[in-house]
Amino acid sequence: MSMVFRFRMLSDENDNFVRDYEVLYDTTLLDFHNFILQSLEYEDCMASFFTADDRWEKQREFTVMDMDDGTENAPMAMDKVTLGQIIHGRRDRLIYLFDLFGDRAYFLELTGTYEAGEDASYPREIYAQADAPDQYDPSKNRVEDEGSIFSEVMSDFSDFEGDDNYDDAY
Repeated sequence: MSMVFRFRMLSDENDNFVRDYEVLYDTTLLDFHNFILQSLEYEDCMASFFTADDRWEKQREFTVMDMDDGTENAPMAMDKVTLGQIIHGRRDRLIYLFDLFGDRAYFLELTGTYEAGEDASYPREIYAQADAPDQYDPSKNRVEDEGSIFSEVMSDFSDFEGDDNYDDAY
């Protein structure tokens, strides 16, 4: 049996947008990229995945095109990396940058790992809420609503902004 990763994907452009995906651990980032494009009904585009820390700060980059120039921090090609190589624990995060020039992205978080079902086909979308943001025109996308899923998840990270009494050492 193979292991399946379950990811929740959110957007900062439409606070009600949610997608839950199940993907085999040995799926390449390129295959995951292609599946996301298909799922969102986007056209093929240049994109990057980034691993992210618990504050959604970008770390290692993975690109559609091979841009490895031999330097230590050069982006790796998506087709050379599997999810299992970069995802190691619950709540590990990825940023999927689908608009390189507009710096527009989706935020993915691992929400669980499971054994693959015998009759199941992967990758697959298991939950969808709200329309995906427009691929090309971000002005069409700003949808905010009180009680939104994106605001709820991201609120944990803004609790201490501007609080001079908060000590970063702890």
